Amino acid sequence: MIRSLVKYIISFFALIFLQILVFNNIQFSGFINPYFYVLFIILLPFETPGWLLLTTSFLLGISVDVFTHTLGMHAAACTFMAFIRPTILKTFSPRDGYESGTMPRLSIFGLEWFAKYALILIFTHHMVLFYTEMFRFSDFFYTFLRVILSTIFTGLLVVISQYFVFRR
Repeated sequence: MIRSLVKYIISFFALIFLQILVFNNIQFSGFINPYFYVLFIILLPFETPGWLLLTTSFLLGISVDVFTHTLGMHAAACTFMAFIRPTILKTFSPRDGYESGTMPRLSIFGLEWFAKYALILIFTHHMVLFYTEMFRFSDFFYTFLRVILSTIFTGLLVVISQYFVFRR
């Protein structure tokens, strides 16, 4: 129990620092912005209580906001992502439900399940983040293109990270 808590605390800070120092400096013509830190929310255990999921997601988002001066946009996007996560997990759950103690990992559930689960969560995060950033619908299609391209790129990074970190 303590060992896994320490592991999650380290990954929390590691993903924030990776986002700030590496991924915030990657932009492809203003359309693709990778937000790799959402991996923390994606990989939280199935049994994570709702209050803890929302609180840690808010803290993750506000931490990125502090370093990027974005006034709560990441906090709002992460909190919404955490809010919708149980519904997505219920939608993709096996007939008998998830076994106790399993984690949402590519190595456990396979590429198809993990990709659908992660891409939906990343898409919702990016929708909230980019439309909050624009705060108008006059550039709806431009923003939607940014959402789609950034979702695909972030999704690829998340899937690739699963192959490097969580091998069988």
